[in-house]
Amino acid sequence: MTQNPIQADPGVPPQAHPVAERRAMRAIALFEAAKGLTALAASLGMLSLLHHDLHHVAVALISHFGLSPGDHYPAMLVRYADVLADSNRRSLVLLAMGYVTLRLVEAYGLWFNRPWGQWLAALSGALYVPFEVRHLVHAPSAISAAVLLGNLAVVAYMVYELWRDRRRGVVPVPSSAT
Repeated sequence: MTQNPIQADPGVPPQAHPVAERRAMRAIALFEAAKGLTALAASLGMLSLLHHDLHHVAVALISHFGLSPGDHYPAMLVRYADVLADSNRRSLVLLAMGYVTLRLVEAYGLWFNRPWGQWLAALSGALYVPFEVRHLVHAPSAISAAVLLGNLAVVAYMVYELWRDRRRGVVPVPSSAT
C-alpha cells in the first residue's frame, strides 16, 4: 500500500490560492479605505460648519428641498442639528480624524499584506459588533442586518487568515506594490 505524497498533513490547514487571497485582502482594504475617505469628507464638511448656526442651516436645507420641518425625517435633522450645535464640534472633528487615520492605516496594512493590518482589521471590526447588534435589536432593518453580517464576515475572514498562518507557522509575505 503506497501513500499519496500529495496528501496534506491533517494538522496543517490547507493553503488558499495566493491570487484569491490577495484579491480578498485588497477588496477589504479598498472597503476600509472607502470608509476612511467618506469619514474624511464628512469631517471636512463638519469643519466648514464650525462657525454657522446649524439649526438655521438645517431648516434652510429642508425648505430648499420643499419638505415640511414638522415631518418625521426633517424634524430628526433639525433635532440632530441642535444636538450637534450644543456639542464640542472640534472634539468631534478630532475623533473623526482619528477614525480616518485608523481606517487608512488598516487599508494600507491589508493592501500590502502586513500581519499587523490583519490584526487591526480583526480587532477594529470586532469592536463594532456589539454596537451593531444593539442597533439591530433596537432598530431592525435589512440594512442593519447586512452591515452586521458584512462586518462579521470580515472579522471571521481575518481571524481565519491569522489562525491559518499561525498553524502553518508562516508569516505572510508582503505583496508587491503592483
